[in-house]
Amino acid sequence: MELIIDLHIHSHFSRACSKDMNIASLYRWGKIKGINIIGTGDFTHPLWFAEALEKLEPAEPGLFKLKDEYAREQDKTLPKNLQDKLIRFILTAEISNIYSKGGKVRKLHNLVVAPSFEVVSKINGQLDRIGNLKSDGRPILGLDSKKLLQIVLDASADALLIPAHIWTPWFAMFGSKSGFDSIEEAFEDLAPHIHAIETGLSSDPFMNWRLKALQKVTIISNSDAHSAPKLGREATVFDTKLDYFDIVAGIKTNDKRVVGTIEFYPQEGKYHYDGHRACGIRFKPSESKEHNLICPKCGKPLVLGVDYRVDQIADFPEDYKPENHKKVEYIIPLSEMLSEIFNVKSVNSTKVKAEYEKLYSTFGDEFSILRKISAREFSDKGFTKVAEAISNMRAGKIYVDPGFDGVFGIIKVFGNTIEKRQLTEDKITGQMGLGI
Repeated sequence: MELIIDLHIHSHFSRACSKDMNIASLYRWGKIKGINIIGTGDFTHPLWFAEALEKLEPAEPGLFKLKDEYAREQDKTLPKNLQDKLIRFILTAEISNIYSKGGKVRKLHNLVVAPSFEVVSKINGQLDRIGNLKSDGRPILGLDSKKLLQIVLDASADALLIPAHIWTPWFAMFGSKSGFDSIEEAFEDLAPHIHAIETGLSSDPFMNWRLKALQKVTIISNSDAHSAPKLGREATVFDTKLDYFDIVAGIKTNDKRVVGTIEFYPQEGKYHYDGHRACGIRFKPSESKEHNLICPKCGKPLVLGVDYRVDQIADFPEDYKPENHKKVEYIIPLSEMLSEIFNVKSVNSTKVKAEYEKLYSTFGDEFSILRKISAREFSDKGFTKVAEAISNMRAGKIYVDPGFDGVFGIIKVFGNTIEKRQLTEDKITGQMGLGI
């Protein structure tokens, strides 16, 4: 069965996360978004662990469901067409590893996936000896990522460690500021136990497949959501049984059970291009090289983004595509398109929220709206501008103002309304995926 899975999220115990990031809210928004399986996030935090224990109960092997008493309360707030949608949870957490290796300070974020509360308890027991798990939902530990992987494997052969958003400059396995140049350099003899990597918002699978090494592992995408409406901005599509162990087997073998990913346009990610936010400088890689990687305004080194970093260690050129590859779908969040249609800056405006609710009450969850409902159906029910916006998105007919140095990019489906930030505007037409 087709399962849309978002493994990397955070709870209200993580820094800079919404207070509404609780189990019940994740359940409700998972139905609105059209996600089938959601990571719990933050299982290392004692209070979040306790909340998950209280509100979740075992379902299919290795999966959990919201207890009926809590589920009924959430379903009452949803239209009937969403109430029966399947939602399951997988136990996950992101850990920030900061340590010295090879004469450099390394800062890596790693996603850990576990099949049971018993396995989580084993992992937490070991990590609690190393650092303060109560300080943040995403704990910062002075622990080599290789040692974290060993702790995970010792807890269960069915648990996974997946390097998170691997190209992010500051906190990632291949990050330009504090990362490594290969999986082997980071994990040494345990590298064969890295079965998957996460793209992050600023890269897509095609950019990752430019590295031979990354063609040997499963490429997944997740939202890294800090608020419930951000769930599913990226996700992975599986064709598996409703079973943790079948999903993990698909990841480990990278077989047909992993169908592909649902992607942000990578230019919208906030680290796609190089630059200096404070100086208002944004460069594509060729421009950065022309300036010797130095900001022309302040004279300091540029923050090198994902596009530059991929090109730096890639084995294949920018236009490379594997002959046979997983499916890659690009989406723009529905609320972003609605804010453009209504010409309002905030996706939280009253107009956007009302239209968003009207759409999912009429057509079903957001992924169905973005991926499956025909443009004709929208037009027939009076949503003509939505039909046009989604048609443009599906065709890749978009305008892009790429993100850089912590500033999200801007993606528009109607070019005449794109905002300008005194920076170059690019038009991209056709199927995306090359990171240009």
